[in-house]
Amino acid sequence: MLQSTWIALVLGFWSSLYLLDAFLKTKKSTSRSYRQALDSSGLTLSICQLRWYTNSLNRLFLRVGQWNPPLLRLWFTVGVFFSLVAMLISIFVLTLLVLNTLRRQPVEHQVLTPVMPGVNLPTSQIWYYLLTLLVCGILHEFGHAVAAVREQVRVNGFGVFLFLMYPGAYVDLSTEHLQVISPLRQLRVYCAGVWHNFIIVIVALFVLMLMPHTLMPFYTLGKAVAVTSVIPNSAVSGPRGLLPGEPVTRISDCMVTDLDTWHDCIVASMKQQSLGHCMPVQLIRDLDTSPKNYSHTPDSLDCCNETSSTHLCFLYHTKSRADTLIEAEVKYACLPARTTTDRPICRLQSDCYTPKVEMACVYPAVDNETKLLRIYHGRRPPLLFLGHPVDLFYSVSVSNYVPNSSIIPLNLPYVIETFCKYLMSLSGALVILNVVPCYALDGQWICKAFIELSLRSTIPDSDIRSLIYSLCILYGTLLLLLNVVVAMWTLFL
Repeated sequence: MLQSTWIALVLGFWSSLYLLDAFLKTKKSTSRSYRQALDSSGLTLSICQLRWYTNSLNRLFLRVGQWNPPLLRLWFTVGVFFSLVAMLISIFVLTLLVLNTLRRQPVEHQVLTPVMPGVNLPTSQIWYYLLTLLVCGILHEFGHAVAAVREQVRVNGFGVFLFLMYPGAYVDLSTEHLQVISPLRQLRVYCAGVWHNFIIVIVALFVLMLMPHTLMPFYTLGKAVAVTSVIPNSAVSGPRGLLPGEPVTRISDCMVTDLDTWHDCIVASMKQQSLGHCMPVQLIRDLDTSPKNYSHTPDSLDCCNETSSTHLCFLYHTKSRADTLIEAEVKYACLPARTTTDRPICRLQSDCYTPKVEMACVYPAVDNETKLLRIYHGRRPPLLFLGHPVDLFYSVSVSNYVPNSSIIPLNLPYVIETFCKYLMSLSGALVILNVVPCYALDGQWICKAFIELSLRSTIPDSDIRSLIYSLCILYGTLLLLLNVVVAMWTLFL
């Protein structure tokens, strides 16, 4: 349903935009001024595609491309070696994936996975994905432009586009200039985009690794987790529940210091019996509000009869002596939950031994899956959670970063972390995709220039070199298409 909604919204947007464009171009009163506005702004509109083209950035490309020529020459030469190695690795991996699919061997991790909103892309992260695509595309083309200036290839202009809902960028280079320079210089230009995509992956990885240190003045780590969001109408929502920004330090007797311990404490609470609390037997009798004629049955665990939201049914054992194993019958009492859980924690009756005072360890009278947990959050009294711990896990989102002040953005670490992960995955995918010797990709021109560079002296016949190039491009194109088909089949299987 969600996928159909997105398709309808995208098609509706482009249809409306195309009809508006056609109307303004055909109407006499607006046609001339509208066309002039498009020409001056560099905008062009076609079916499901919007483009913006400019040459105003050429001066920037020129300045960067002429800065420290020896260093830039070394920089883009390293990019050539990386791209050629990446091409071999990419062809090997994609070939292996196809062979494993044909052999019906399981493939744990698909290298190329199509991203579709509402299918394998959460709607809340669509903007991360689109922004990452735009950034990766712009820096990719920026690399081509700077390398072209370094190799005395004219840059005609630069543009960005939006196709359906996927953004991208492109650079317009002089074909005549590219054809007359040497194959090695061509490789520096063709490989610059892939090389810059790899650098994006490295930079994003370093940002992720340094996040705990760079954000340390603003956030506290290793002492608690911060609540980032709570599902509305859940058991822990509301003014008395967990609030965004609050630190959670404990779940019952389990200390919470980070995401791992948060998860471990919830898992431990599922496996362990609910904790009890030590109370004098006389105090239990004084606070007990259960009906006098209450009789426990397996189908009835609630001795409070839902008379109050502040009370809960507890069970306990009476003993003649605190140090004996002889126990009387199990008794039930309807006690105020807050007062009872504020008492010292116990697991066994012996934990509550006090001389001259008859003590009992009272436990929540709940089924095996329901737990009574005390969640210590901020400076407020602990939150009492009664239910399945899995509901707590899915109702609350937490972060390792606890803001030191209320003015510090709560979700900033999440935004940085998510954006960096998208940069790493998408930019890395662009490296694998673009180095494949396939039609219309950088790998096509990288392959052609490399064949000319390596085989011109050993194979003087240009026709034979062209044949080798055509076979490589044919294989790479088929290989990429097969992997896309396999990825789509895996996604919708």
